[in-house]
Amino acid sequence: MSESIISIQGGSKTFAGIYAIKNVDFDLKPGEVHAILGENGAGKSTLTKALAGVLELTEGQMFFAGEECNFKSPRQALKAGIAMVFQETSLVPSMSVAQNLYLGEEKFYNRLRGLYISAQQFLQGLNFAVDPTVDVAMLGAAQKQMVEIARAVLHNAKVIIFDEPTATLTPEEKQHFFKLLQQLKDKKVGVVFITHALEEALEEADRITILRDGEHILTDDAKNMDRDSIIQAMVGRELSDKLYSKDGKRRSRPRGRKILSVENVSMQNIVKNNSFSIYEGQITGIFGLIGSGRTETAKIICGVEKRDFVHGGEILLNGKPVRYRVPEQAMQDGIAYVTEDRKIEGFFETMSIGENIYMGELAASGKAGVLLSNKLRKNISDEWIKSLNIKTLNDDARVSELSGGNQQKVVIAKSLTQRPSLIFFDEPTRGVDVGAIQEIHDQLSALAAQGLAIVVIASYLPEIMNLSDRILVARQGRIVEEFNVNEATEESIMYAAVH
Repeated sequence: MSESIISIQGGSKTFAGIYAIKNVDFDLKPGEVHAILGENGAGKSTLTKALAGVLELTEGQMFFAGEECNFKSPRQALKAGIAMVFQETSLVPSMSVAQNLYLGEEKFYNRLRGLYISAQQFLQGLNFAVDPTVDVAMLGAAQKQMVEIARAVLHNAKVIIFDEPTATLTPEEKQHFFKLLQQLKDKKVGVVFITHALEEALEEADRITILRDGEHILTDDAKNMDRDSIIQAMVGRELSDKLYSKDGKRRSRPRGRKILSVENVSMQNIVKNNSFSIYEGQITGIFGLIGSGRTETAKIICGVEKRDFVHGGEILLNGKPVRYRVPEQAMQDGIAYVTEDRKIEGFFETMSIGENIYMGELAASGKAGVLLSNKLRKNISDEWIKSLNIKTLNDDARVSELSGGNQQKVVIAKSLTQRPSLIFFDEPTRGVDVGAIQEIHDQLSALAAQGLAIVVIASYLPEIMNLSDRILVARQGRIVEEFNVNEATEESIMYAAVH
C-alpha cells in the first residue's frame, strides 16, 4: 500500500467564484478503505465527484496509476477503472434491476432470460436479496442502494467511491456490505467511503481524511483517532452535549393531551391491525427494521397511502374519525409528514429554496395557484433559512445545489410552514453531519416544548433513545412493544424488534 492508485494535489473547485474545495490534497492506495468525513457543505461530495469524473477541478492536479489525468465524464473515469455509488441513486426507474446492472455493457444480442439468470447469480454472491426482474421504481431506498453497490462491483473497478452507502441499510445488510468491503480490499481495490456514521469510519477505514469548509484539515490512520477528536476536527469546536449519550438518562417530558389514536389499522400484508396513541408535548420514537410497516403506517395517517377499505381499522384525530384521500386534507387538519426520501418525495429539484418553502405555506392554506406573493415568499423563506441555519447565499439558489443536510432542513422548513400540531419525521437525520444533527435534534425538542406532538421514525437506536420520551417498537406490520425512555435499553428494544 505504499504507492497511491489515485491522488489529488492542491485540488480546488469553484462555483460562481466560490470555493467548494480549496487546495485539497488526497490520495488512495490499493487495497485501502479511506473514509472522508466532514460536515454538510465541507466539500466531501465535490472532492469525490472530481475523482469520479463528474466534476472537473478548477485548480490542481489529479493522478491515476502514476499518470496525470483529467476525466471529462463519469463514463471516461469508469472506463479507466473508477466507479462511484452516489448517495442519491442514479438508476433508471423504468428498467429492471438486471437491465440497470448491465446498462452500458450490453452485448449486441441479448436474451432477457439469460440476463436475469446472470444478475440473480451475481446478486446472490453479494448476499443482496433483490429480485433482478423487478423494475427499479418498485424498490425501496435500501434495495436501490444495493443495486447501485452491485453495479459498481460488477464493473471490476480499481477504485470504488461510496457516498453514504449504509444510510438506508438494515444492520444485517450493513454486515454484508462490510464483508464486501473486505473482499474488495483483498482484491487490492481502493475504496473511498463517505459516511456520517463515525463509528463505521473508525471500525472499517484504514485511514480517515477530514474536510472542513472545503479545506483539508487532517489525514491519519483510523487507529490513531477517536470519536471526540474527529468531531472536534470536523466542526472546529467541541459539541456541548454528546449527540448519543449512552449513560445520560434524562427526565422524559410529561404526557399531554391525546391527539391521535390508531386502532387496528391494516393495509394489505404490510400493516396488520396496528394500534397506538400519540400525545402532545412529547417526542414519540418509533423503531423498527425495514419491512416493519413503520413508514407505511405514518403514510396512511398522513393520507399518502390508503388503508384497507374493509376491516382497515380506525384513525381518530382529536377524538374524531378521519380518513384522508390526499395529503392536503391531512395538512389542513394539522398533520405534517417529513419523508425519509428527500430527493424523490421531499422537494422540487428545479425550484429554489424560497419556492420550496413557500409551497408548504400554499399547501396548508389551500391557496395554491390562486394567490401568490413574492414578498410573502421572501419573508417566509428568510425566516426559516435563519431559524434552521440553512447554509446558502440566498433563497434563490436551487435546492439541488445544497448539501444533503441543508436539503433536509429545507424539507423540514417546508413542513413547519404548514403550522402543524402533529409532525411525523421519517429518518430526519439520514445523511446529515454531526453539527446539523445537533441542530435538527434541538429543533425537534423545541417543537415538543411548544406543545406539538412529534413522532420520530428511525432505525438508529442511539438517536431514538436520545430524542424520545417514549419508544414504540414496530415488527411485522404493527407496534409490539412500548418503552419509557428511562427504562429502555438498546438490547431490549432490538430484542422486541426482531423476536
